[in-house]
Amino acid sequence: MQGNTTLLAPSILSADFTRLNEAVTTAQEAGADWIHCDVMDGHFVPNITFGPFIVKAVAACSSLTIDTHLMISDPDRYIPDFIEAGSHQVTVHQETCPHLHRSVQLIKSLGAKAGVSINPGTPVSTLESIIGDVDLVLLMSVNPGFGGQKFIPSSIGKIERLHEMRNTYNPGMTIAVDGGVTTENAQELVSAGADALIAGTAFFKAPDPAEAARQIKAASR
Repeated sequence: MQGNTTLLAPSILSADFTRLNEAVTTAQEAGADWIHCDVMDGHFVPNITFGPFIVKAVAACSSLTIDTHLMISDPDRYIPDFIEAGSHQVTVHQETCPHLHRSVQLIKSLGAKAGVSINPGTPVSTLESIIGDVDLVLLMSVNPGFGGQKFIPSSIGKIERLHEMRNTYNPGMTIAVDGGVTTENAQELVSAGADALIAGTAFFKAPDPAEAARQIKAASR
């Protein structure tokens, strides 16, 4: 999805879960496009977050796109539950899916958009066989598992290579970037080819989340 407006997806991983409704409302009023839900299982990544019940709670208090990122082993087992809970798009990790095409088709068969994510150490070239079948690719620009990490600079080159692949195989696909996104690097990420920026700390921990959102969304190619 190549356009002039950068999509902002605040990650609720950085929100105050005791005031979840307020956090989602803040994101919506600030101009966010998606609400990003980071699901971790303590197995594929060294942290445990939440399950479908939180996604359901977010969906109940937001009209935004619910973007669910499954950083879990055996995602096929749980995809139906997260879509039933209200996920509009579900992203699985290439590294956890031995039958990646099957996982993508499962997501689509249940009415959601399908995404594939890769870790910083996984080359974008490994996506060549799946890229034509997905709605989005999520590039991790930190090693997944925790919020608040610093952006890995080599991710810029990966965004650029993925952008070239997108132009060849699937021009309508969205490129999302997750990890260490800030108001300072948003422009560089979008210039490299990113369409959607996942922002946790940079949004929810900002002194003025609305201003942070404005700066991130102002980035243009």
